[in-house]
Amino acid sequence: MKVLSIKEPYATIISLGKKHYETRSWKTKYRGELYIHASIAKIKKEWANNKELMDLLDGNELNYGYIICKCNLVDCIYMDDNFIKEVKKNHQEYICGKYEIGRYAWVLEDIQVLDKKIPAKGNLNIWNYERDVDCD
Repeated sequence: MKVLSIKEPYATIISLGKKHYETRSWKTKYRGELYIHASIAKIKKEWANNKELMDLLDGNELNYGYIICKCNLVDCIYMDDNFIKEVKKNHQEYICGKYEIGRYAWVLEDIQVLDKKIPAKGNLNIWNYERDVDCD
């Protein structure tokens, strides 16, 4: 299965259906099913102190070190002025990413929380996780 590791609180916010663009400095040609892994890297202090961002968690705990949901990666959009202006109209989405000209917005749809979280170390880029029989 294809997996993307994302730092907290963003991975959990995606699993809650409150973030549909994952912003990256690089593009991908991959389209299809993608699992979201909450990386083990601890939350940055500036994010933890951002009340508006942390309120999006609605009291849910962070999921460090687990694959927590799956979605479909349906597009990868190059960010230009027009795209950024449109995203700014959705304040919640805007505060959940780094929107700058030259970056990319990965479009995530059909987000589904997994019934059972899968422990995993994580990795850079899109990586492959081989399911154990016990995870089904």
